[in-house]
Amino acid sequence: MMDPVDGNALGGLLAEVFGADVTGLPGTCGSCGWRGVVAQLIVYRDAPGTVARCRSCTAVLMVFGGRPAIRCVDLSGLASLG
Repeated sequence: MMDPVDGNALGGLLAEVFGADVTGLPGTCGSCGWRGVVAQLIVYRDAPGTVARCRSCTAVLMVFGGRPAIRCVDLSGLASLG
């Protein structure tokens, strides 16, 4: 079983994508409508990639994969960010 961490673990990955640490930005779950800052998400780093889940309904909100030179990002679980 993988031990989850909080969304602060996404700081470096999000900085690669957005050019800044956005863990303090609010996001909205596309599944249940929960709204909170990215730092509050539940993050699993030991999956094939890094997965961020909603704190309320555990829906997948973000997935990060690939290699450092080629980063694949799926943010489709978010209704909004920022």
